Amino acid sequence: MNENIIAYLKEHGKVNINDLAAGLDMTGAEKFPLLVKEISQLESQGELRFDDSGSLALRKKVEKKKEITVTGVFRANKAGFGFLSVDEDEDDMFVGRNDVGHAVDGDTVEAVIKKPANRLKGTAAEVRIVGIVERSLKTVVGKFILDDEKPKYAGYIKSKNQKIQQKIYIKKEPVVLDGTEIIKVDIDKYPTRGHDYFVGHVRDIVGHQGDVGIDVLEVLESMDIKSEFPEDVMAEANAVPDAPSEKDLIGRVDLRNEITFTIDGADAKDLDDAVHIKLLDNGNFELGVHIADVSYYVTEGSALNREAVARGTSVYVTDRVVPMLPERLSNGICSLNPNVDRLTQSCLMEIDRNGHVVNHQICQSVIKTTFRMTYSDVNDIIAGDEELIEKYQPIVESIHHMAALHNILEKMRVRRGALNFDTSDAKIIVNDKGMPVDIVIRERGIAERMIESFMLAANETVAEHFAKRKLPFIYRIHEDPKAEKLQKFLDYASIFGVQIHGTANKISQQALQDFMAKVEGKPGAEVLNMMLLRSMQQARYSEHNHGHYGLAAEYYTHFTSPIRRYPDLLVHRMIREYTQVTDEKIEHFRNVIPELATSSSTLERRAIDAERVVEAMKKAEYMEEYVGQEFDGVVASVVKFGMFIELPNTIEGLVHITTLPEFYNYNERTLTLQGEKSGKVFRVGQQIKIKLTRADKETGDIDFEYIPSDYDVIEKVKKSRKDRSGKDKRRPKSDNHKDHKKDHKSNKQRNHKSSKSSSKKSGKKPFYKEVAKKKTRKAKK
Repeated sequence: MNENIIAYLKEHGKVNINDLAAGLDMTGAEKFPLLVKEISQLESQGELRFDDSGSLALRKKVEKKKEITVTGVFRANKAGFGFLSVDEDEDDMFVGRNDVGHAVDGDTVEAVIKKPANRLKGTAAEVRIVGIVERSLKTVVGKFILDDEKPKYAGYIKSKNQKIQQKIYIKKEPVVLDGTEIIKVDIDKYPTRGHDYFVGHVRDIVGHQGDVGIDVLEVLESMDIKSEFPEDVMAEANAVPDAPSEKDLIGRVDLRNEITFTIDGADAKDLDDAVHIKLLDNGNFELGVHIADVSYYVTEGSALNREAVARGTSVYVTDRVVPMLPERLSNGICSLNPNVDRLTQSCLMEIDRNGHVVNHQICQSVIKTTFRMTYSDVNDIIAGDEELIEKYQPIVESIHHMAALHNILEKMRVRRGALNFDTSDAKIIVNDKGMPVDIVIRERGIAERMIESFMLAANETVAEHFAKRKLPFIYRIHEDPKAEKLQKFLDYASIFGVQIHGTANKISQQALQDFMAKVEGKPGAEVLNMMLLRSMQQARYSEHNHGHYGLAAEYYTHFTSPIRRYPDLLVHRMIREYTQVTDEKIEHFRNVIPELATSSSTLERRAIDAERVVEAMKKAEYMEEYVGQEFDGVVASVVKFGMFIELPNTIEGLVHITTLPEFYNYNERTLTLQGEKSGKVFRVGQQIKIKLTRADKETGDIDFEYIPSDYDVIEKVKKSRKDRSGKDKRRPKSDNHKDHKKDHKSNKQRNHKSSKSSSKKSGKKPFYKEVAKKKTRKAKK
């Protein structure tokens, strides 16, 4: 009946009810009331309407104005709000707590613009998430909690991921769980309206609470970093011989008579690089960098290669290494142990007294190292330790030549503008139960820097060789810093009273290098180093050569660590394949390199995240026994909600602004907090006395409380116009400081990122405004 009414009205337009009844044969005492009932129902549904004369007509459908949407990746904050990242060249957009919908950190989402960015006020665009394009969270690891609140489920898991707001309920399984397990769960159902929780099923029992090392394993498993290798991978690794055969040496350059040796840390097992040096008759140096030829054993299409691609890199956390390749290879035939033949790829360079490579050869080779040296022994030999000089007499001359060449190479890099981020690096010492017992600063002597110099030289030489041959290749690139990030550093650096030549949009490495040299040794210099490092872009892998900004190098790749990084292994494979170039090889590498570059960059970031989370967890665990004790520290960074304090052993914690004894005004340009009444000022690099109030291993959070001391600085308070007008300034309402605290090292105070845009001078319109214009133009056409 409904369809007949609508069809009649579509054909005849406006009609009175009697004409409609006659047209549909619905007249008479029995049929007419049924028609009236149907018409009433259609009217209530908004399908038709009566006009003033009593005539019927179909209601015109009002087309909803189509909202402009943007697609991007949602990055959640544990406080409930988040940011939408759309493009590297655009500022992130703010997503309020009530606009998140049911998006989870990492989801690709669709959002509508609520409020555009205001570059003059320095405010970010605000968006509302309206749809989920792709879920990022597929698995979760956490402690299983028995719970009978929802009888159909066995309980829920408590994850270390503080960005997951809802509970994750577990379906009842054939295997009975007792509440001691750490489990890995596959997500089956995501939160929706009226169903504000996840549902999953157990994929694996990772371990049990109290197991040695379970805390670190939980972090690794949550990031899908697996220690065990599949059976087919282990079968291939076990099939690799213990030593190279004569057949393996065919076609290789024989370098076994060179005085070659390795220099590594005392606890290193995978010795994948060795060096030799000679002083040539013309006064130049011959430097040989020899790298284990891993690609000879890990061939394309093999299970070993498949697994190496999936892992991308070895992961180094406090108490263990998760290797990219099985130890059978890395500690066996691919380890350049002394006095045994080993297959290598060698970069032989003739380097002049100015540090320039004037000749080079890149080849497949065979070497035999003479000694397995440690950094500490080499440093002691350079310092003149007579006992060690006697013990290692055959290579002492080589060591001194190496020290001399390193000095030349270091000066060359400084001359061309390479930036030296000289920041402290800590090593966490753990006992056999995985408990942290000490935190020590890693010392970098001449030997460590010397080997680094030689690896840099080889990486540059290999990259330049293939760039000039115009063959498809993978590069390690470090692009110029973004202006808005650099502006923040320049704003703070100006406080030191040392002029920097250039602007945020155009500044040379030499200008930054000169500035850092002038402030070296001054209070706050190390913090400035860290601030400059944070203003840089992240290095990544690419099929395009964009140079390396930090090294001031025109060409750069990774050639020297194929045991622990997949791009290096790929470079080795290309070196071998390109000894005989064919169109098929060129096309093959042109096709595979982009995807491998992207995946390697992503997996590298995953490894860095894992290392960072475990380090924060272990540092907090180490500090738990020191709660209540007082320390001297340095202000590492100042943010709107407080300041991060660094101790001499690199431990960092937060003094939240709500714990300070009075109202403090935050000055973003000078990165300072100033007491409204006392005039006390806290700025980056300033010494401060603090007390440890909380250390939470589960979250990695460390909280300090400020203690008045002789370190305090008092400056005259500058009154604002608002103050002079007599208006009352109230202390702003503050959220719980736990919700604000973030890892400011990796992405400092992201929730205030919008303020960066105020430094932009270009006046560039946000991209979504252009989208809106285009859609309007199309509509007009």
